[in-house]
Amino acid sequence: MYAHQVEKKWLSPSLYPFDSHYASLKAGNMHYIDEGEGDVMLFVHGTPTWSFLYRDFVKELSKTHRCIAVDHLGFGLSEKPEAFVGTPQAHAANLSELILKLDLRDITLVVHDFGGPIGLAAGINHADRIKKVVLFNSWLWATKDNEAAQKIDKLINGWLGRSLYLNFNFSPKVLLKKGFTDPKNLPKNVHQHYTKPFPSKSTRMSLLNLAKSLVGSSDWYEQQWQQLGKLAKKEWLILWGVADPFITTEYLDKWRERLPAATVREYDCGHFVQEEQTRDAIREIEGFVEGQLS
Repeated sequence: MYAHQVEKKWLSPSLYPFDSHYASLKAGNMHYIDEGEGDVMLFVHGTPTWSFLYRDFVKELSKTHRCIAVDHLGFGLSEKPEAFVGTPQAHAANLSELILKLDLRDITLVVHDFGGPIGLAAGINHADRIKKVVLFNSWLWATKDNEAAQKIDKLINGWLGRSLYLNFNFSPKVLLKKGFTDPKNLPKNVHQHYTKPFPSKSTRMSLLNLAKSLVGSSDWYEQQWQQLGKLAKKEWLILWGVADPFITTEYLDKWRERLPAATVREYDCGHFVQEEQTRDAIREIEGFVEGQLS
């Protein structure tokens, strides 16, 4: 643990007032925050975000729970090893390793975006350690036949997509903004916390690798989907932004079909419910973990 605010001058101590912890994993050093005491809540981000996405959730929920929010390797304040393959299956292996290293049990797993397949795969691997699941906009099934995913895949695997991602930091600068319905919900001081972790081409490989995995890891997603039965009988809370231009309500319909007992809350916002409907989402999770949802 060290004073990360000193090392990262762009990092606001008022927005992100947490001590840093690092786990030495086989693939590199993973940064995470670990706040509060009690039953464990494990927050898993996607791309191009990091544990900062859950900052307000950790501030509030750590009053009654032990809140752990990770930064995947290549993201946030974690190490960005250039040799790391950066696929969701590799990130899931890292998360599994962390769960065992910290001996986490009775976990409420909170996932979003690529953090869905990453976190759920780790959860499937350690189903006896998972108590409940909170799912924000995400998926866990084959993507290779999805037309929108195919278009993205074609762009990302060409020279233009690679240039946009590596030379122009396109994912956090442009795509992240498109995920918001109201730009007021992404003020400049917040937005910079998503762009600044990727200051150079080499640090942006993690973004490109996950983007390539949208379709590239399609078969692996489907394998996890077929094993979801290991978690399906847990309690689920689904918090969904219905104006998400990326992960649409068609995805939500598939979750409803697979998990008919899940509690679902819909929000008139985009991909980042955590930023656009922060207070409501925190209240829903509070009720969910305390068994008080109506």
